[in-house]
Amino acid sequence: MHQLPVAKQNEGKGFRSPLPNFFVHPFSQLPLVFQMGVPAQDVFPSKLWSRITSAASRQAAIGASVSYPDPRGELTLRSEIAAYLAVARGINCSSAQVIITNGYTGALGLIIHALGLTRATAWVEDPCYPLTRMALNIAGLRVVAVNVDDQGLCVNTGIGQAPEARLAVVTAGQQAPLGMTLSLARRHELLEWAQQNGSWIVEDDYLSELQLSGRAAPALASLDRYGRVIHVGTFSKTISPSLRMGFVVVPAEHANRFADAAAALAPASSIVTQLALAEFLRKGHYLRHLRRMKRTYRSRLEALRQSLQLSSTTDAMAGLALLLKLPAGIDDVAIANQAAEYNLAPTPLSTWYAQASTAQSGLLLGVTNLPDAGLDKCCQRLNALIESHHG
Repeated sequence: MHQLPVAKQNEGKGFRSPLPNFFVHPFSQLPLVFQMGVPAQDVFPSKLWSRITSAASRQAAIGASVSYPDPRGELTLRSEIAAYLAVARGINCSSAQVIITNGYTGALGLIIHALGLTRATAWVEDPCYPLTRMALNIAGLRVVAVNVDDQGLCVNTGIGQAPEARLAVVTAGQQAPLGMTLSLARRHELLEWAQQNGSWIVEDDYLSELQLSGRAAPALASLDRYGRVIHVGTFSKTISPSLRMGFVVVPAEHANRFADAAAALAPASSIVTQLALAEFLRKGHYLRHLRRMKRTYRSRLEALRQSLQLSSTTDAMAGLALLLKLPAGIDDVAIANQAAEYNLAPTPLSTWYAQASTAQSGLLLGVTNLPDAGLDKCCQRLNALIESHHG
């Protein structure tokens, strides 16, 4: 069998990420086969984006002044995001409630500082994105992992484990990494708990409306009558993580509080990128780009299912990844490590769990950057590695 090139390591970069290689692959390199979290490189409208960015650069240069820019972000971008959220996510908000951040991590840091949550207790889903747990721990919060089922976060379990929690971080639209949607009943339970306890909910809307089957559920924030939900979105999965562009939507009565925290600790950066993104949204390019991505990803998902000889009815989507569940006792981490030697980047499911004792074994296969030629060989190699770990 043809052997794929051995993956190069992040040599000479002078930085080693604290996260496992499954979550942070060598920086500034093309995505690997099955790698999660990176949008399709060949679908991005690079020529269009280049033209828009050039125009934004000229606009920024002409409009440059000696005053400081708005730390919340450019008004044009915040207004476009508010308009988009009203249509796509059911959130009615003003531009004053939108604050531009440096991606998801920048949003999480802003929220923790603005709400004074250091040393508080926080719920996270189990499993969940490891960077979320790590960020909360670094910020000094006590993290409580709350299990999920087919309806999403088990709110009653969270109340039983830590009723005093002041924060809950949820992926309501598409649970990361398992993919289920938080049910309407659970949404109301979570909102009632937050209201009764004076707690906060961070809604990590990491994929926005980029859902491959059916229509994306409205955002949890669209149901919030109490002003307890902080909605977080980014353009990392829909445009590019290199933009480092995210945003938070805060309840109107707390907008000034967050604006002050942004001005003091995390002002929005890159005016050129903000202006370009605002134009990308305003001209409808973003919505067209999302539609094109959905078509491409559905096609690649079907190709992956065929190469793996899976049924088209297999209910195994987890965001933009196909989840291959493995029998208990199969070491998914070992399989992923061996796959890396062949430039394949499946993500082991077990590493998303807070405790090894409750972790399930599986492999998450990103569908965004699959090769048109050679996918069968990649899948054959992966299947061979999986088979080698059976009995």
